[in-house]
Amino acid sequence: MTNAKLTSLMARGTEFLGCDVAIMCGAMSWVSERNLVAAISNAGGFGVIACGAMTPELLDKEILGTKALTNKPFGVNLITMHPQLFDLIEVCARHEVGHVVLAGGLPPKGSIDAIKAMGAKLICFAPALSLAKKLTRSGVDALVIEGMEAGGHIGPVSTSVLAQEILPEMAAQLPVFVAGGIGRGELIAGYLEMGAAGVQLGTRFACAAESIAHPNFKKSFFRASARDAISSVQIDPRLPVIPVRALKNEGTEAFTAKQREVANLLDSGVVDMGEAQLQIEHYWAGALRRAVIDGDVEGGSLMAGQSVGMVTKEEPVADIIAQLMAEAVVALERRSA
Repeated sequence: MTNAKLTSLMARGTEFLGCDVAIMCGAMSWVSERNLVAAISNAGGFGVIACGAMTPELLDKEILGTKALTNKPFGVNLITMHPQLFDLIEVCARHEVGHVVLAGGLPPKGSIDAIKAMGAKLICFAPALSLAKKLTRSGVDALVIEGMEAGGHIGPVSTSVLAQEILPEMAAQLPVFVAGGIGRGELIAGYLEMGAAGVQLGTRFACAAESIAHPNFKKSFFRASARDAISSVQIDPRLPVIPVRALKNEGTEAFTAKQREVANLLDSGVVDMGEAQLQIEHYWAGALRRAVIDGDVEGGSLMAGQSVGMVTKEEPVADIIAQLMAEAVVALERRSA
């Protein structure tokens, strides 16, 4: 029976995450908070709190809030450039968080050891094969390979190319989860057959019934097609801004202006490079909050992946996961026929 086939293909991922279905939710700032995270874990998937720019005190409250809504495993996503990264790791340790996801570049010195010392499993993003190998050597427990089709901060290579490059080389060594542009179960089945331990989806869950995103934010997703989710443009080579994919609006234009402003501050020596990049990060956090929480869909940032065209209505997380699994089963049945 092919349902058994799907279960066996996902076994490595579900065992690693401690859940029923090897689907992680991408950490979307302001969206991946206690309600959505708990709903995904309760539905058999793996919810991940987006710490983003939270202070240690806020993260502490968010973990407590999530624990009050679910007794299933969930993870916490931390940004490597957060100025209080080690304090945030300490908060995770205090709550005995089982899985920590480090995003946004190479883990700073000592961070891997600190996470391993608390007994958590560490998941890192690998946007290239060379980085996947380097991270594996440094003791990471699992990898996420995320293609440029994803929403939010993205790398330059598509998911299908990364999967072909990285899975045959790395999947035997550690669990590898595939992310970016995944909207249907047929694709999940394909990546599992290529050796992935599971997948990560963000955009598909952003407008779930349990998501606290503003109705205006959700409506923008329902109306959008794949080509509306565009990547931001870097205007100054000295300010290497990680591109961000979001729905085109006034906010995407405002970001270009913000980059000019920060580049001028850099020119005049008012800020150094680290401060300049932090200003850009804070800009995104603020713009995202305006869209997700306040419903400002013109001035805010509507971070979305190219799978946004497959998000057409508000539906419970459990239904989304059930549909993805049913599609994967049908795909596997067709292949084994």
